[in-house]
Amino acid sequence: MMPEPVSLIMIQFLDWLSSRRRTYAEAMAAWRTSCPRLSVWEDALIDGLIQIDGSSQQAEVTLTPRGRAILDENQSPPAAAAATGVGAEPGAPPERGGR
Repeated sequence: MMPEPVSLIMIQFLDWLSSRRRTYAEAMAAWRTSCPRLSVWEDALIDGLIQIDGSSQQAEVTLTPRGRAILDENQSPPAAAAATGVGAEPGAPPERGGR
């Protein structure tokens, strides 16, 4: 059985987390949603891709070894990203319409 492909938004989320230290409060402000079709935060927790170290709003959110492996497997080389325009603003969550 082949593993299910990882969504682009999940890769963006994992990349955003790995770019620098992120707190729980910061991650919630940037990635929380009420849209059931955009459940990247919940999916990452359920799939064991991220972990929360601590119990306050300042707790750190980090990638698990599984999350790091998925990110490493799915990152495109910088030259390919530049040619396609992907990753034009590294570290920023994707734009969400309708707000």
